[in-house]
Amino acid sequence: MFFDGAGGGRGAALGSLSVREASGSSADDAIVGTVESSRTPAECIVVTGDRGLASRVRAAGGKPILEGPDAWTPEAPSAIPYDTGWPVPHAMTKEDIKRCIGEFAAAAKRVDRIGYDVIELHGAHGYLAHQFLSPLSNQRIDEYGGSLENRMRFAIEMFEAVRAVWPEQKPIGMRVSATDWVDGGWTPEETVVLAKELKKRGMDYMDVSTGGLSPLQKIPLAPGYQVPFAEKVKKESGITTMTVGLIAGYQQAEDIVASGKADLICLARAAIWDPRWAWHAAEELGAEAPYAPKTMAGHPKLRPQLFPKRAQAAG
Repeated sequence: MFFDGAGGGRGAALGSLSVREASGSSADDAIVGTVESSRTPAECIVVTGDRGLASRVRAAGGKPILEGPDAWTPEAPSAIPYDTGWPVPHAMTKEDIKRCIGEFAAAAKRVDRIGYDVIELHGAHGYLAHQFLSPLSNQRIDEYGGSLENRMRFAIEMFEAVRAVWPEQKPIGMRVSATDWVDGGWTPEETVVLAKELKKRGMDYMDVSTGGLSPLQKIPLAPGYQVPFAEKVKKESGITTMTVGLIAGYQQAEDIVASGKADLICLARAAIWDPRWAWHAAEELGAEAPYAPKTMAGHPKLRPQLFPKRAQAAG
């Protein structure tokens, strides 16, 4: 089980932290203490370069920041803005690409020093690797654009650089968008090809999401709507997959894994809504979740009268 943006106290769940840019040693050291004091395995998601990041947060309207101290010029494969009225990104040179890939590797070294157990590269939702993958945002005419092989090059080189510095015994994955939900964009079939290439290079799992690249996307939202994409990647590439997207029910999550449609479940908003989702799921499904010593007072076994299934078993 995986919680995107999770905090402490989630039993055996896997927590995550997103690292967006280089941080000073003092900030790193503060995180070290947090990781070392937690009994929960921790994952770090490393991301960079979304054309849409130069904007206000959604709660503040999500509008682009075009001027003032917070304005900045994003980098991208091509000088194509996210949408009308958004900043035109700087088309990365080959030197820019080399620098950026080096920054990913440097971030991975910091993450290892901090003590994280898993690292996930973010190549979905319009972030930089996704922009290179999709022909909607990548219109380069060099070896990083055009054919599928060329459009995958940045994501593969990014992965190889991180894999080279990340300890062999620690898992590494990549989040991808299996489709742009826009005609002419990145496709599920291309995602399978990418999964095969990354698996050959030592990737342990693929976190399969969708969309996030174009405002023209038309997403048919429904419970578990992205599960079929993870299932396709799993069956056709043979790689371990994680699925995400409108998964909140305990039995719903259990059924996805039990049926073999995906190997792992990622929760984001469901975990924000219910920060003790893992505990509650364990109770509903008849499993025992580990509790930290300071939280044992709240363990259902100490008050079975309040939990029907435990009360029945006790009777």
